[in-house]
Amino acid sequence: MISPQQTLSVASPVPPPVLPTVSFAFVEDWLMALRAYCPPAQLAGFLDQTGLAVAEGQPRARVTHDQIVRLYQLVAIGTGDEMMGLWSRPIRSGALKHLCVSVRGASSLDGALYRFTTFWNLLLDDYRLSFEAEGEAMRVSLLPRGAALPQRFGHMLLLKLTHGIASWLAGRELPVRAVGFVFPRPPFAEDYPILFPARVDFAQPCSFIAFDRSLGALPVARSEAEMRDFLHRAPRDWIFTSSREHALSLRVREMVQLSDRIGLQLTDAARALHLTPRTLMRRLEAEGTSFQDIKDGLRRDIAIRDLTQGSKSLEAISQDVGFATVANFHRAFRRWTGMTPGAYRRKRR
Repeated sequence: MISPQQTLSVASPVPPPVLPTVSFAFVEDWLMALRAYCPPAQLAGFLDQTGLAVAEGQPRARVTHDQIVRLYQLVAIGTGDEMMGLWSRPIRSGALKHLCVSVRGASSLDGALYRFTTFWNLLLDDYRLSFEAEGEAMRVSLLPRGAALPQRFGHMLLLKLTHGIASWLAGRELPVRAVGFVFPRPPFAEDYPILFPARVDFAQPCSFIAFDRSLGALPVARSEAEMRDFLHRAPRDWIFTSSREHALSLRVREMVQLSDRIGLQLTDAARALHLTPRTLMRRLEAEGTSFQDIKDGLRRDIAIRDLTQGSKSLEAISQDVGFATVANFHRAFRRWTGMTPGAYRRKRR
């Protein structure tokens, strides 16, 4: 059996994780709400400070983890709404702190999740949260109070906050049993496994996140200092998932990253996962991706990281991500993002 580690030379250090990017279309839902909520000059300032201004009008643009975190922090502080115009009522500054104080007082995780739902039910007008623990699952559901159309980014963010709070209370990222959204499958559905370590289904009766019921007995023990750090860093620690338990595409991506110059082949990955190549291809297809798409996505994200965070030459970057020539790298990067590597570097600085 070939493990991903065996594809590295003995002297090679394990590289740091390269966080995936998400499509600009994924963030556009958020920006639509902000355009209706923020004065144009204020929003323009937020986008300039995060480097997202140059992505508008670029249908293939990508958004990094750091940009999402920075925009979240700027908008939450700048507007005084910690849910940034995503709900019909502003969520005033300090609400998330009081939420953390409330859930910290529970004796176990299931009690904390119940407190989580009751807290939000005091604040939201257009939706209410429901907590249920039945059979083998405990589930937090987002139920409409009226006929409001679902805001996709708002539903995602509230379910991510559920997962983030639960994981923070448990001291580790918790596995997720299932995630569902009430809205139809969007064109950027492949971005959702980057956020949730579970299968994500669409066009469900309501939006929900479910955990194994056995996790409900976990004790809750977080200090006030840990709470302050969690709030200060939000949403850095929980907006993207680090779990590989359920999302096969993320497990394969990690294996490819650990290979020498992204050289892992489909047959090697399948053998390491105890699957046939055909089965691996079929399961990746069910997640809306392919082995080649995963390799290309990792190449793209490594290139984006190096173009924005360092002074590495285009020649070195192209070699690091497995291209024989800079010209081939230019063509691929333009196909991925709609921009050349040089133009991308200039606009992001």
